[in-house]
Amino acid sequence: MSRGLPWYLPVYAILNIKRYFEREVFCLRILVVGSGGREHALAWKLSLSPRVAEVYCAPGNPGIGKIARCVNIDSNDREALCAFAIKNKVDLTVVGPEVPLVNGIVDYFTARGLRIFGPSRQAAQIEGSKTFAKELMQKYHIPTAQFRVFSRAEEARQYVVRQGAPIVIKADGLAAGKGVVVAMTLEEALAAIDRIMQDAVFGEAGRQIVVEEYLTGEEASLLAFTDGYTVSPMVAAQDHKRIFDHDRGPNTGGMGAYAPAPVVTPAIQTRIIREILQPTVDAMRQEGCIYQGCLYAGLMITPEGPKVIEFNARFGDPETQVVLPLLDSDLVNIMEACLDGKLHTADIVWKEEAAVCVVLAAGGYPGSYAQGDVIHGFERAEAEGACVFHAGTRQQDGQIVTGGGRVLGVTASAASISLAVERVYKAVGKISFTGMQYRTDIAYRALQRAR
Repeated sequence: MSRGLPWYLPVYAILNIKRYFEREVFCLRILVVGSGGREHALAWKLSLSPRVAEVYCAPGNPGIGKIARCVNIDSNDREALCAFAIKNKVDLTVVGPEVPLVNGIVDYFTARGLRIFGPSRQAAQIEGSKTFAKELMQKYHIPTAQFRVFSRAEEARQYVVRQGAPIVIKADGLAAGKGVVVAMTLEEALAAIDRIMQDAVFGEAGRQIVVEEYLTGEEASLLAFTDGYTVSPMVAAQDHKRIFDHDRGPNTGGMGAYAPAPVVTPAIQTRIIREILQPTVDAMRQEGCIYQGCLYAGLMITPEGPKVIEFNARFGDPETQVVLPLLDSDLVNIMEACLDGKLHTADIVWKEEAAVCVVLAAGGYPGSYAQGDVIHGFERAEAEGACVFHAGTRQQDGQIVTGGGRVLGVTASAASISLAVERVYKAVGKISFTGMQYRTDIAYRALQRAR
C-alpha cells in the first residue's frame, strides 16, 4: 500500500465540495413570515438570489404564490412556523411584521438552532414600546422630540393644557400604525387621550402614552442593515401617509412611497448615520441587547437637523417596495452577514435609479371598506414594466379579489423620479376594481425640487 494520502480522502473532498455548492451556493430554502406588500417585495427580492432554491411564505397571498410556496400558518404562530422550518430544512427565516418580532419569534427560533433575520424580543422593544425608545434616545443624546410619559389620563390632560397645541399623542405599545395622533388643536389632543386611555381603543397598547413636542420639517425614512456593530444604510425613502392628494384627510398605513428622497442629501444622511443610526445600535448594545436585522428610522428633517419620530424594528411598508428594487446586491448575502457579525465585509451596491410605489386602496379606506371585489389588469400593468406587489388580496372562485384596505402596491423604477412617476401611473391605469382609490401625487415633493 502506498504511504501517500489514503485513497478515500479525494472522495471526501469531492463530497464536501458537492455539499458546499448544494447548500451554500444555490440550494437555500427561505421562509418569509407575513402576508402583505412588504412580504411580497421581500419574497420577490430573495427569490432573485442565485443561491435560493425555494422560497416559502407564511401565510402569504395570491401574488406571493406566483413566486413562492404559500403555507397556511399564521404569522404569529411561532411554534407552527418553527416546526415547519425544521421539517422543511429552512436555511433562513425572514420576518416581515412587527408583532412576531415583539413577541419573541427570533429568540424562539434561535434557541432551536434556526437562523432567522430580525431583532430579538428585547431589541424589538425599540418599536414595541415608545417609552423604551424615547428613554433610550434621551439617555444617549440621540436627537428626537421632547416628551413626557403618562400612565394616568388626568395628568396627561393637565400637561397638554399647559403645553398647548399642536402636540403629538402616542399610544406606548403596538397599535397597527394607528396609535399616533398629531393634534393640531387642544380639543383634538384631549379627545385622543380619552380615546387611547379611557376608551382603550388600542387595548393594552394604550395603558401608557407618550406626549411629544410637535416637530416641523419634512419627513423621511432611512432603513439600515445592522449586525449590532456595523450600520449600512439603505436608500432614503419618503412615505405618503394621508389618504388624499396634497396630504389631506386621515392618516393611513401608507398610500405610496418613493426613493431616493432628495430631502436626505448626502450631508444629511451622514448626520443621520453619525448622530442617530450608529449611536442607537451602540446604545442598544450597551443596554445588553445586540440589535441585528433591519433598523427603520422615521425622521423629521427639521431646520436644526434630522430628529427621530419613531423607530421600527423591521422593514417599512410601503418603503420596502421602493428600496429593494434599487438594491443591486444579493439580499441573502447581506442578511447572512448581519447574522454572522460580518456586515463590514458585505458588498452592498445600490442602483443609480429611482423607484416609485403607488398604493391602490379599497373604497372607504382607512375607514370601513368592502371586500371581495374582482381585480383586473395585473398582466397589463406588469407589461408596462411595473412590479405589482399584493398587500390585501385573496383568491376566490379562481379569481383574485380585494381582501384588505391597502390592496396593491404598484412599483416602477427608472433613471429619474419623473420617469418613474410617469411609468408607475401608466401601469396604475391598467388596473381596476370596484371602489379603487389612490393618490395621484406620489413623489410630488421630489418633482417640485427637480423643477
